[in-house]
Amino acid sequence: MIKERKALMLVLLLAAAPACALAQQQPAPSPAAAAAPGVPAAPVAWSSLSPQQQRLLGPVAQQWTSLPPARQQALARGSERWLKMNPQQRTMARQRFQQWRQLSPQQRQTLRRRWQKFRSLPPQQQQAIRQSFRQFQRLPPWRRRMLRQQWQNATPAQRQLMMQRAQQSRRQRQMMPLRRFPMGRGPRRPRG
Repeated sequence: MIKERKALMLVLLLAAAPACALAQQQPAPSPAAAAAPGVPAAPVAWSSLSPQQQRLLGPVAQQWTSLPPARQQALARGSERWLKMNPQQRTMARQRFQQWRQLSPQQRQTLRRRWQKFRSLPPQQQQAIRQSFRQFQRLPPWRRRMLRQQWQNATPAQRQLMMQRAQQSRRQRQMMPLRRFPMGRGPRRPRG
């Protein structure tokens, strides 16, 4: 019973937060995708859920028909995502869920606003941000701490300047030709 409740809580989180925010990956299109903006959400019949989804969402089965259609769709998508995750992704989702629960309501609202702002960006900018994040993650921990500290201590004007420099650096890297040989060495000749 406790395991089912934890799984349900995770499904609720998955329904509320996008998968890429939890697992830092791009979202995959879902058959139970939400309706277009302005179009009312269609109810999801309990019988349309797979047996695995029904088992996972069992604790809300009694009130399923009384849930708003948008909530039903979100829960169906969340349970779908959960069932597609491998054990490592589920562990990560559990950890993120614990982190989410420890946030204050203001912090949660800030994260929601940031996510909405990110989703409103053009795909190219979203990809550039994802790429920058991956590069940041590859840095040694001491360097990440140092950069975070610099960012937190910076004024808004300094932050803007830091972002401009990062964009310039990214553009320069994209324009640089790839080196074919390590520095200081010419091409290797076949041994005879």
